[in-house]
Amino acid sequence: MARRKQYPLRVDPVIWEAIERWAADEMRSANGQVEFLLRDALRRAGRLPQNDGATAKSPSDGGADCKN
Repeated sequence: MARRKQYPLRVDPVIWEAIERWAADEMRSANGQVEFLLRDALRRAGRLPQNDGATAKSPSDGGADCKN
């Protein structure tokens, strides 16, 4: 299994609070929610490689949509 890249991220407190609330609503950690949002944005923009190194997960599992 590939190691995950660790990256310190500075986020506006208002944005972070919104992420934490959204994550709680979807039973994810805030970190999992950030990764979900980034993966979804990359997928929608067509910038995520076909083999992104992640297994197909449902959104409720903290991953991106299953690959279509």
